[in-house]
Amino acid sequence: MLWLGLFKPGDWLIVALGLALCATAFPLAWQAGAAEKAIVRRGGEVFSALDLSRNRRIDVPGPLGVTTVVVEQRRVRIAADPGPRQYCVRQGWLSRPGEIAICAPNQVSVEVQGNRQPYDSLSY
Repeated sequence: MLWLGLFKPGDWLIVALGLALCATAFPLAWQAGAAEKAIVRRGGEVFSALDLSRNRRIDVPGPLGVTTVVVEQRRVRIAADPGPRQYCVRQGWLSRPGEIAICAPNQVSVEVQGNRQPYDSLSY
């Protein structure tokens, strides 16, 4: 704690401004705007693009059976899937751009997209 005595009033001002800048920049860097649509893929190909402003339910046929995708109140989820572990169903409601639910055994996925691409550590 001896190093605290080396700080002058101007140093504290610089530290405070730096922390304030980081605190305001962090939410802006991870923000991707509002969710606008959901892209449903089957076997890697786009099966449907769903507008999130309209409630609807679609059935997507896959190798194991039918996967049911539901859009409700500007969010989307996989309601039913014939896969054995049900990971994509347990994913729940997706509402932010960049979120995705993948039903690997049935080769169906749903991705939420917005007006901007979200920051993704894998794409950096």
